[in-house]
Amino acid sequence: MGFLCLLIIGIHLHAVTFALPSSWCNVTSPSGPIPANALYFNTKSRYEEVNPYLMSDILAINESWVKPPSPACRAVHLSAIIRHGTRYPTSGNIKKMIQFSKLVKSRADLSCVKELQTWKMWYKEDMDGRLVEKGRSDHRYLARRLIKSFPTLITKENIEEGRVKLITSSKHRCVNSTLAFKHGVMEGLCIQGVDLPHTINDELMRFFDQCRRLLETVENNKDAVKEVELFKNGPEMKRVQEKLADRLQLPYSNVTADSVETVFYLCAYEFTIRGLNSPWCRLLDDADGQVMEYSGDLKQFWKRGFGHDINSKASCILFHDLFKRLDAAANQIKSGGRVSEVVMVQVGHAETLLPLLTLLDLFKDDVPLTSSNFASHRGRAFRTGAIVPYAANLLMTLFDCPDGLRLQARLNERPLTLPGLDDLSPLYQDVRKRYEQLLQGCDQDTVCMMDSSKN
Repeated sequence: MGFLCLLIIGIHLHAVTFALPSSWCNVTSPSGPIPANALYFNTKSRYEEVNPYLMSDILAINESWVKPPSPACRAVHLSAIIRHGTRYPTSGNIKKMIQFSKLVKSRADLSCVKELQTWKMWYKEDMDGRLVEKGRSDHRYLARRLIKSFPTLITKENIEEGRVKLITSSKHRCVNSTLAFKHGVMEGLCIQGVDLPHTINDELMRFFDQCRRLLETVENNKDAVKEVELFKNGPEMKRVQEKLADRLQLPYSNVTADSVETVFYLCAYEFTIRGLNSPWCRLLDDADGQVMEYSGDLKQFWKRGFGHDINSKASCILFHDLFKRLDAAANQIKSGGRVSEVVMVQVGHAETLLPLLTLLDLFKDDVPLTSSNFASHRGRAFRTGAIVPYAANLLMTLFDCPDGLRLQARLNERPLTLPGLDDLSPLYQDVRKRYEQLLQGCDQDTVCMMDSSKN
């Protein structure tokens, strides 16, 4: 939807009151249960925006997506790397929300968004990124859909025999997502009294906290994300700030890039946690949403994606863990044995999954994302809302077929073609050949060792 904005040229708002056009009020009225900006929420996105059919049936699966390579193939192993479910904001974001909402309620003109006059701040700092009830549902229902997609792998027998394993990050949102996933498995299989233990492994699931080179050259280095800061201070973001200030009739000096991000988060979290089209959403139009989405993608690109080589290389440990497990299953099949680990579920973070997908060379644009090419990147592949929403998942399934072992990759339950491999179900040996260089190298200790010649 578009907004007709009050244009103020060459002056800043101070104590003067301006009349907003009535047309602006008309177009900012609620338009339905889903905010117009819902597709732009980056890593704060609902899983349902990626797979809209789930809105009408949360247990639905797309039959065409889960077919084996051929009727003669049988699934022998599934590895699933999953992001935690929907969570509360972190304490840092909550502080910003409290501060800006107080400013808005005390000084802004809310005549066009009257609901904000009665909106109450309900976030508390101790919520600090904890899993919400919706996040538990995300994982419980994902587990039940995976049972339907892989009925010969996720079975009571395999669980009882210890052939289904669970690993999680130590963060409470990941542990609770794992517990919810277990609940979904037990619920979906109608079983009780069967133990399905999980183990905590931060070396694998929080490698980004363990890699010294990543921490020193990217995470704690402002120069590594200078493009993000340049964009925040650039013309596109400045325009969004001015539009928001005009709508609230606040001085431009009171509305910073952080303020706009805070409004964007207030809109996103109200929707993902409570399913509400918040009045905060009506302060930003579609053009604003696109700018905010790019700002978020730019941050992830430079901190977790293709912006720096170490971002993806830090996930070498998880990459090798995945292929070691696939190799073990492949070797057991080739030798006529029984696969000892039929299902592995690993629960981590967006920061776990995005670097691994980057290492696999997925969602790479021809031109890097920078502060100056927003306009030319509207059709970009690197869109974190589509790649790593809440409960995002990378599924790798090994099939035993008459012509050999084949691998199917899926992201968020959708078929995924690995770069350089045209087949959706390539021979496993071809997959290993595609990633041969990483399989032979990519040593975690070497990668994460400080080297001033690398960035």
